[in-house]
Amino acid sequence: MQPLTNSPQKIITRTIWLLSLVSLLTDMASEMLYPVMPLFLSHIGYSAIFIGILEGVAEGVAGLSKSYFGKMSDNTGKRLPFVQLGYAFSALSKPMLAIFIYPWWIFLSRTIDRLGKGIRTGARDAMLSDECNKETKGRVFGFHRSMDTLGAVIGPALALIYLYFYPANYKTLFLIAFLPGLLAIVTTLFIKEKSKTPLVTASGQRLSTSFFAFSSYWKNSQPQYKRLVTGLLLFALFNSSDVFLLLKMKTSGLTDTAVIGIYIFYNLVYAILAYPIGILADKLGLKKIFIAGLFIFCLVYIGFAFNNNLLVFLFLFFLYGVYAAATEGIAKAWISNVVDKKETATAIGTYAGFQSICALIASSLCGLLWFNFGSMVTFLITAVISIFVIFYLTLFSKTAVGMS
Repeated sequence: MQPLTNSPQKIITRTIWLLSLVSLLTDMASEMLYPVMPLFLSHIGYSAIFIGILEGVAEGVAGLSKSYFGKMSDNTGKRLPFVQLGYAFSALSKPMLAIFIYPWWIFLSRTIDRLGKGIRTGARDAMLSDECNKETKGRVFGFHRSMDTLGAVIGPALALIYLYFYPANYKTLFLIAFLPGLLAIVTTLFIKEKSKTPLVTASGQRLSTSFFAFSSYWKNSQPQYKRLVTGLLLFALFNSSDVFLLLKMKTSGLTDTAVIGIYIFYNLVYAILAYPIGILADKLGLKKIFIAGLFIFCLVYIGFAFNNNLLVFLFLFFLYGVYAAATEGIAKAWISNVVDKKETATAIGTYAGFQSICALIASSLCGLLWFNFGSMVTFLITAVISIFVIFYLTLFSKTAVGMS
């Protein structure tokens, strides 16, 4: 008989449940709008280049804050205030899109949403990490991703129902999306934080936090962290926003209903598989599962380069759901296993910050490639770079601790 501490009831604690529920509600609000955004922006006359720059700048600007707030969380010994403020920012950004459609206002709204993510990411993931040990990291982060992505199923489903009755009436949908975001803010009030001691200098003073914390942390971080994150960031540098996958389906002649329906299907696959794949990663090793996910990603992007058929798109998004379940939560669990527990928020925040900067480049580059050479070249370049990342993680990161 297994010890009681290994039971699901003990592994998935109250804090993990509440954090996961908050993520579900927030993602429900965000994903209610995410598949609609390219349709909305196309509807008001914006091009693929604008969409790419919009996504890239929003992620890039907000990404600079992730390491800063992660470091601040570690230094102050506080997690919950950053979680609460971050989710509040994301919720408040939703109704902003219903007010104006000017480009700079849309940039501001998307940046506030991503800034909220930057404020909360490191602190929230550190809270999740504090609730488990190395042997259960995969399933805990997998459970959180599963709940988070369940919101990405419910949100677009509600958007699909709404747009069925009110076609192209996007502004009201932006106001509706504020409601689950508001519920997420209320739910954070029920989370209890474990007491932590603030980090101090040798003289007993609290450590200061530089806005460029990601740079200083990277410089002083352990080699195994650098090796791992280098591979992850190389992949992020060419992994553009999912908006371009939706745009590909739209330009292939699929209706708004079909595009959103397939996106719901993808998130459903992701939500169902994230937790069991997390359990599998704890047994087989985080590295093996992550690399398998990247291989599936390559197949998906090669498929998108050549396909225009609805049923094939459905199959490709099934595979894309498997890829996401094998990489998103696993990457953070992997990082948390190779760093000191006191630096978890900073380490994940630094990675997330660099990742967002890469997203700025990736989405902007994708928009430019798409505009000049078409979608086929764009997707094939991403697939080729992903193969290089697989070789890198397989051949050059074997000595890193926690990568088995």
